[in-house]
Amino acid sequence: MSSQTKIKKDKEIIAEYETQVKEIRNQLVEQFKCLEQQSEARIQLLQDLQEFFRRKAEIQLEYSRSLEKLAERFSSKIRGPRKEQHLLSSVNCWYLVLSQTRRESRDHATLNDIYINNVIVRLAQISEDVIRLFKKSKEIGIQMHEELVKVTNELYTVMKTYHMYHTESISAESKLKEAEKQEEKQFSKSGDLNVNLLRHEDRPQRRSSVRKIEKMKEKRQAKYSENKLKCTKARNDYLLNLAATNAVVAKYYIHDVSDMIECCDLGYHASLARTLRTYLSAEYNLETSRHEGLDIIENAVDNLDPRSDKHKIMDMYNQVFCPPMRFEFLPHMGDEVCQVSAQQPVQTELLMRYHQLQSRLATLKIENEEVRKTLDATMQTLQDMLTVEDFDVSDAFQHSRSTESIKSVASESYMSKLNIAKRRSNQQETEVFYFTKFKEYLNGSNLIIKLQAKHDLLKQTLGKEKEPNVELQDPQPFPRNHRNCGNQGLVPSITISCLTAIWRVSLRILVNPFLWWWRAVYVTLIYMGCNNKAYSEFLDLRWKSTI
Repeated sequence: MSSQTKIKKDKEIIAEYETQVKEIRNQLVEQFKCLEQQSEARIQLLQDLQEFFRRKAEIQLEYSRSLEKLAERFSSKIRGPRKEQHLLSSVNCWYLVLSQTRRESRDHATLNDIYINNVIVRLAQISEDVIRLFKKSKEIGIQMHEELVKVTNELYTVMKTYHMYHTESISAESKLKEAEKQEEKQFSKSGDLNVNLLRHEDRPQRRSSVRKIEKMKEKRQAKYSENKLKCTKARNDYLLNLAATNAVVAKYYIHDVSDMIECCDLGYHASLARTLRTYLSAEYNLETSRHEGLDIIENAVDNLDPRSDKHKIMDMYNQVFCPPMRFEFLPHMGDEVCQVSAQQPVQTELLMRYHQLQSRLATLKIENEEVRKTLDATMQTLQDMLTVEDFDVSDAFQHSRSTESIKSVASESYMSKLNIAKRRSNQQETEVFYFTKFKEYLNGSNLIIKLQAKHDLLKQTLGKEKEPNVELQDPQPFPRNHRNCGNQGLVPSITISCLTAIWRVSLRILVNPFLWWWRAVYVTLIYMGCNNKAYSEFLDLRWKSTI
């Protein structure tokens, strides 16, 4: 009956753990589905925009009646299957474009040329970028999911080990108590029976029996101490892995999911804004009387916000992206110890482990900070590539130019094949470098958060809260704002002049598509030049490495 009760309790504990892990895995699967749905919705939106501008170029002489039918056609599509998408800023721009289309009357050949050779090509490029970035982000997401599965499996293994040693400890304790009862029973018999009444030949047999019982008790006492030590170590490992697992899961849901969505959004809103600004520039120059409606669209384009859209997506699927419950310590068979034990003989081992973690964390945080700075510089370079102001086509509307000259202006502009190949090559090379560093940053921060959780728990257990000369900070979250330099004080004017000269040289170097990485180097120098403290630390670090 006791064995059945024990098996039942073990099964209940394991079932509770497996249920929680299963819920997390289901949640991870649903996250990919949500991100894939958003990617498909964007592609569909871009395809609709491409079709829209193609049709708009073909029916430019039909004026308002044809354009009204066209706008109504796409408005009905939006009211149907994509009703929930009206909250996103990109879809809001699409609404306003359709509203403006009802007022449009187009009869100019230049507008047709711009739509076909500029806007539609841009939208096709954005569609390619959306697919490519989603695939890369999905690869990183799969890696993060595998990491979560790995830590939960490790937690399951150490929990099973803890259960096994705890069961053995209980069994050894039971056997020891049984030996103690036999010893007490033997002594009580010896006390009741007078030794002088025993026959001479029975006395050695009595002494031998007592020695056997004492020897058995000593053996069981040693076995119990050994099993209790193993149980304590196993429980400590379980609690440490429990803290690390909870830290990794919390980091994934609080930071990594948000960062992964930002990777999916990388360049989408900026590229769409550039495309729509090209459309706006053409319309403003065609007819000034339509400025009021176009100003509304421009305001919506200015409000294209990837972070806001990201929050809206997460709000729409809040059940999928919300962090799960923390893993709690599941005591086994009435075990009341729920903290890391720092008593001898494991105290020395824990102290050594604490110092090893402390040293390892210091090294990892320095390395991860360097990766983060490189990531910031690369992100700034990539944003500069994606936010170049190339949407102004006012030169194409000069009345003194002929049709041939207008077409040549459009063909020699940003959309020329040479510029497209060069810029897209630079962009894709920078993206590859960015994703490589982003993956490296995630791996490093994950390792730091696991080791930091174990370090903090050991620090609390060993009473190290006030240890001097220890300055370990939590890893910084993924950078969200790349526009502001350090504000340690005013930068001297000569420094500004030098940095300006360096930047101009870097722009000339970028003519060669194979030297794109120079831009990341110069952005880093400018960032460090604006931050005197960071620059001093950089020189000091390089001097020490040289020594």
